[in-house]
Amino acid sequence: MARKKRYLTATMPDGYTKTIGPTAAPLTHYWRIVAELANGRTEVFWGHEKSLKDAQAKDAATRDAARQRGWTRYAFEIAPLVETAA
Repeated sequence: MARKKRYLTATMPDGYTKTIGPTAAPLTHYWRIVAELANGRTEVFWGHEKSLKDAQAKDAATRDAARQRGWTRYAFEIAPLVETAA
């Protein structure tokens, strides 16, 4: 029997909401990187993971990316995903 498809929503500290779905994947956390480039522009990277530990592991990779890409600064944020109505 197939798993039920559902919608998942994360609310970031700044009020931004991201909805993912429909999905049957066992996702629990959403992460977002807001990077400021040397030329003043901003890039946003995001993803979702199956556990808080997996999401937190992205932070170490983000530090390396900041050095390699020359970001002047960045914000790495994690928010829990909650099931919402379609």
